[in-house]
Amino acid sequence: MIYNILKLDLNNGEVISVVGGGGKTTTIFQLAKELKSLNKKVLITTTTAIYNPDEKEYDCFFLEDIKDFQPTDGTITIFGQKIVGEKLIGVSLEKLDEIIEKRVFDFILIEADGAKKKPIKAPETYEPVITKNTTKTIGVIGLDSLGRAINEENVHRPEIFTKITNTKLSDIIKADIIIRLVLEKEGIFKSAKGEKILLLNKANKENLIKEAIEIRANLLNRGIENIVISNIKSKMFY
Repeated sequence: MIYNILKLDLNNGEVISVVGGGGKTTTIFQLAKELKSLNKKVLITTTTAIYNPDEKEYDCFFLEDIKDFQPTDGTITIFGQKIVGEKLIGVSLEKLDEIIEKRVFDFILIEADGAKKKPIKAPETYEPVITKNTTKTIGVIGLDSLGRAINEENVHRPEIFTKITNTKLSDIIKADIIIRLVLEKEGIFKSAKGEKILLLNKANKENLIKEAIEIRANLLNRGIENIVISNIKSKMFY
């Protein structure tokens, strides 16, 4: 059975890796809530690190080992290696693949890189960390990056970002730069596995919605087919 959730066509057994910046964690937890409402057993984890979630956002929480846990229907489970400060540190790919292959969860949602709360990013050589079992890779870009300068304040890894997009530090981010980030081999979908889905998030102003629609049209002409324009927080889609 196919479930259309947050404009994503999902099947039971999906393993979804989420990369990029501009709302990864929000997207993961919003998706988990929707799946929970459908009585699904959902696992949220990370292969890097995420901010330690509020206890209101999950039903079960495990560190180091999930052992022979059998989740019940309509639950969200969090799994990580350890907590360091405000961060939940992720598990190894080997451990994650063991869990995936047990098939006790209906959906597994993975935050596969970090962005330090920046709306847009470029991946380092060692990221993203994506399991071979990934069925969908969602690349998130915050539309609020448009009109901002390429610098440490607005872009995670700006020096790498400029190389990938053929720009300079302090250049202003425009639609064509986002398009380059999507199309380049070392860009948003670096190391992606499974179906690739671009999520243009934070479409919360008329001008941003308009620019996102133009970006989508350009990318569709270039063969990028799965593009969602949204403001995930308010569950608005365009």
